[in-house]
Amino acid sequence: MTLRKGWKDTNVWETLGDIVSVVPWILGCLLGVLLTALRLPGTWLIVVEAVLYGWWTEWAQVGAIFILVLVGIALLGEAVELGTSMLTAHRAGGSRRAAWGGLIGGFLGIFLLSFLVPIPIVGSMAGALVGCFAGAMIGELTVRKELAQGTRVGLFSALGFVLGTVAKLAIAFVMAAVLLTTVIIG
Repeated sequence: MTLRKGWKDTNVWETLGDIVSVVPWILGCLLGVLLTALRLPGTWLIVVEAVLYGWWTEWAQVGAIFILVLVGIALLGEAVELGTSMLTAHRAGGSRRAAWGGLIGGFLGIFLLSFLVPIPIVGSMAGALVGCFAGAMIGELTVRKELAQGTRVGLFSALGFVLGTVAKLAIAFVMAAVLLTTVIIG
């Protein structure tokens, strides 16, 4: 079946097949971004998806350099995500124990405190934020025993948690956009 008037012998089934063939890659990138928002390894899912796309297309559009660039971007995302919470706790005068407490508390909060807000993604983020605050505060209180300082460090650590999550989410969007541009144009 061929369309007329400006479509220049474009086969409708071929075009539909092209559109359908892009859907799994779009869904994979969306899942990667969603996992990143939950502070799970979504950027690494996008890297794996790029490797699968390279293999699927017999490395025609995606090669080793493309994969290495995505791995580098994903590593940057990890460094930013981990570093911001620890750095902001340190900037608030927090101890090393407070920085690690905030990091561990944030991860535990995703799983153990997500019931605080019974909305899937929002609950996980709220739990992680509370966990980050509590972990940093408890870590600081084990060192200095000053409630005001512990609270300050906890607040700064929670702020760093939010900034790190937003930065890594932006990185995940960039990675997804780069991969999907390659899939659609390639």
